[in-house]
Amino acid sequence: MGFNAHAATILILGDSLSASYGVEEQAGWVNLLRQKMPEHNIINGSISGETTGGGLRRLPALLDSHAPELVVIELGGNDGLRGFPPTQLKNNLTKMIQLSKNAGAKVLLTQIMVPPNYGPRYTKLFNQTYSELAKEHAVTLAPFFMTEIAIKPELMQRDGLHPNKQAQPLITELMQPWIAQALTQAPSTKATVNSAQK
Repeated sequence: MGFNAHAATILILGDSLSASYGVEEQAGWVNLLRQKMPEHNIINGSISGETTGGGLRRLPALLDSHAPELVVIELGGNDGLRGFPPTQLKNNLTKMIQLSKNAGAKVLLTQIMVPPNYGPRYTKLFNQTYSELAKEHAVTLAPFFMTEIAIKPELMQRDGLHPNKQAQPLITELMQPWIAQALTQAPSTKATVNSAQK
């Protein structure tokens, strides 16, 4: 229950999908999540157009200033749009996961997918990077929240890439259980309390 839940600082590190691009900030899914989980301090470190490389550069300062208990990484879409190699994507995400864990934070990685018009080989390599990372680093992988939304034109902005205002509460509903679950998992490295049950 929310009233007796442990208060935690949660850092959302994402791109335009989490930065409420084209939507008033108060109507964005991260702000709606704050209303659903008021006991937690939710920091939105998302920037429109952000790549995994940009997120990696910004992460150390965000970890230092906020000391989050959970880092939600929603990055990679702009790497795909620019055709960056999946090896670069994986390398950047690996470093972000390691930095977060070394700072004592749990990690929730969100799946990102690129459309099939990028070619079957690139699409497969890109999309499977996330499941590989989740297994290799024992982090929770949340499904790509745009999968349910992008197929409904009434939930998309005119550019066909970004969710509109009507989609934001749905994204909150999709992400909240994953974030709540990730908060309850035992940290795998550098835990400040070693009594957590495995």
